Amino acid sequence: MSSALPTVKILIVDDHPLMRQGLALRISTQPDLQVCGEAASEDEALKLVGQTAPDLAIIDIALKTGHGIELIKRIKARHRQVKMLVVSGFHDSLYAERALRAGALGYLNKQESNEKLIEAIRDVMAGHRFVSAEINRRLLDRALGGETPQSPIESLTDRELEIFRMIGQGMATGAIATALFLSPNTIDTHREKIKRKLSLATAGELTRAAVQWVLENSS
Repeated sequence: MSSALPTVKILIVDDHPLMRQGLALRISTQPDLQVCGEAASEDEALKLVGQTAPDLAIIDIALKTGHGIELIKRIKARHRQVKMLVVSGFHDSLYAERALRAGALGYLNKQESNEKLIEAIRDVMAGHRFVSAEINRRLLDRALGGETPQSPIESLTDRELEIFRMIGQGMATGAIATALFLSPNTIDTHREKIKRKLSLATAGELTRAAVQWVLENSS
């Protein structure tokens, strides 16, 4: 009688080929884990979920087109059996709670060790949440009604935060619109809302704030 563990099929979604290759290599060290596909964009990932039926999707926040948080929401709506783990270069305080609310079970920074990645995969596959101690504390504080100071950045919606990040990475309105499948007018409307929420008066102030935010919060 074989004692081999059932194979866990994993889809990797990241816009950087080298990052996808690195994750695949780390996953390949485990005999019961198998990469069943790789995608760089939101739509490509959704197509592969339907074609390969993964048990787990490892998802980055920043994608070639689309957005990691939106992808999580779409997978949850269409393929509820697929578990999701975010592996991102952004600090967990920025996106972890948003990813969990969207439907992911875990959030891991790309700088973590191979051992921590495998631990996160196994926890998520067991149906457990995997987040940092700081995020656990914040979630517990909110569940118990504790006061959690909110920065102006946290007042942004998921879409506004993604546009703010893209502005900080030097992307123009047209490029952002193309990447997110939105019209330039819609992006301009979001820009104005972001400026208002962050108390920024001009486009230049918005750009400087976004660039500084990206520099401070990327690994």
